[in-house]
Formats: sequence, C-alpha cells, structure tokens
Amino acid sequence: MIRVITDSTSSIPADIREGLGIEVLSLVINRGGKSYVEAETDLDAFYQDIYEMVDDIPTSSQPSPEDAKELLERIQADGDEALGIFISSKMSGTFETFLRMAREVAQGHPGFKFAVIDSMTNCMELGHAVLAAAQAARDGQDLQACAAAAENTLYSGRFLFTPESLRFLEKGGRIGRAAALIGNVMSIAPILTVKDGEASTAGKTRTQKKAMAKIVKMWQEDVAACGLKNLTVHYIGSKAPAEEWVEEVINPLAGFRARVVPASPVIGVHVGPAVGIAYECAERINGKFTDAAPEVVVEA
Repeated sequence: MIRVITDSTSSIPADIREGLGIEVLSLVINRGGKSYVEAETDLDAFYQDIYEMVDDIPTSSQPSPEDAKELLERIQADGDEALGIFISSKMSGTFETFLRMAREVAQGHPGFKFAVIDSMTNCMELGHAVLAAAQAARDGQDLQACAAAAENTLYSGRFLFTPESLRFLEKGGRIGRAAALIGNVMSIAPILTVKDGEASTAGKTRTQKKAMAKIVKMWQEDVAACGLKNLTVHYIGSKAPAEEWVEEVINPLAGFRARVVPASPVIGVHVGPAVGIAYECAERINGKFTDAAPEVVVEA
C-alpha cells in the first residue's frame, strides 16, 4: 500500500485527510515564548489577534527529523511504501529532512520503497497535489503513478491571494520576489502568488476589492484555457470576508460550493490578513514554472 505524507502547511481539512488516510508532519509556530503544533491548533482562534502580531511576527520550525524517521519506520514495518509531498524547499527544510530520513530508513531496510516531492508551493495548491496522490493510492496505483499524479497537479494549479495591507510584508516576512513591493508605493493592493517556489507578485491594484476582482479574472482565464477540477478559498485572519466572497462571487462562477479554509499560519503570519484562492485545473497551465520546477525523487 502507498502511504501519502504531507506537512501541515498543506492546509488540508482534517476530515479530508482522515478520509483518505493522509499522514501529516506538523510544523511548529513559535509566538511569545509559546509553541503551537500547527496541525493541532485551532487556526481561527490563533488568528483572532493577528493584528497584534505585526510588531513581533511569529517564527516557525520544521518537523523534527526524529518525527519524520519514526513515521517512515512505522510505514516500513507495516510493509508499505511512502510518498511524501512537502512545502517548497525555498520556504522550509522539510523536504530535505524527510528525504534524508527516508534514505536512512532505506539504508537499514534495503527493500523499502519511497518517493519524495518538493512541491515548490504551499497551502491548498500543495494540498490539491496531495489529494491527487492519495486518490491514486486508493485506486491501487503504484508508487510512480501516485507521484506522477501529484506532479501533474502541481503543473495544473495556482494560488492567488491579496493581503489587506502591506504591513506584515513590510515588517520583513519571508516573501521572496514579492519583496519588490516594499519600498514602493504603499497605497497598493498586490496580488501575490507562489512562483517557482517562492512568494511573488502576480499583479497590483489600488484597493483590495479591485485585487479580488482581478484574482477572479485571472482564475477565470485559467479555467477557460484549462478547465477546473478543484478549488479552495483561503483566508488569513477573519473568515467573514472569505465567506462573503465565496457566496456572492466564487460559488456562482464555479458552479459548486467551494471550501473555505484557513491558510497555514506558518505562511499566514508573514502575509497578514488576506483572502485568496487555490485551484487545480483539469489540464496543465502553460508556463506554470519558469526558473524552477517540482523535484520528484523516486527510490523504488
């Protein structure tokens, strides 16, 4: 059996994870001397006082090597194979740690088979790839086919979001190529995305309302070209703006009820209050990756 593993930044709702038997290695959020295991934290409660975090942005740490190795050894002892799909290696060392631990377990148990994927993204853009792999595993496909299902989804998806303001980004969050916004005119509402493994700017408008409208336009353009398979609406901070957007705009256009899911705080605290969408198209999006692409390591 193929056991699919991801990290908590994938933001996959617990009921879906449990239904598909997806294992999760949790990152940890460190705030005010207290540590929060992300996968075990009430995210709405955590985000209640997000505005107070701007002057002391929480830090995060990746899952411990010991936790990764313990999980892998359990999978090996069960006679199963492992497929790990993780947050971009440009944002966290989780991918490298899991790969190193998988190789250690395989060294001690030469018959152990595994695959590890650097998704080059996070949140439900990563989550959709994990779901594709888990469904392939449930359908009885082999390790290579499950890894291919995840990889194809990563080429077929996009994550677009807009923060309420630039305050959190200005304070020095890990924002990659989106850093070009800082030092520029602060009275803009950017559209952010994850491009080639790091946060980047997909567009700029004057207000968040206009940014949300532009996100919808960009999403519809992708859907017109490539079809729509999956869609998740994300929020950071209050859930209310996302729920209103979903009911009034997203659901009527999608033709189904999209899930509204809090984005991983490991990502969210560097962006601040925001809304966005992560979607998977039915076909690959042209030019999805340019300078870098998901790394797929299969040792079977």
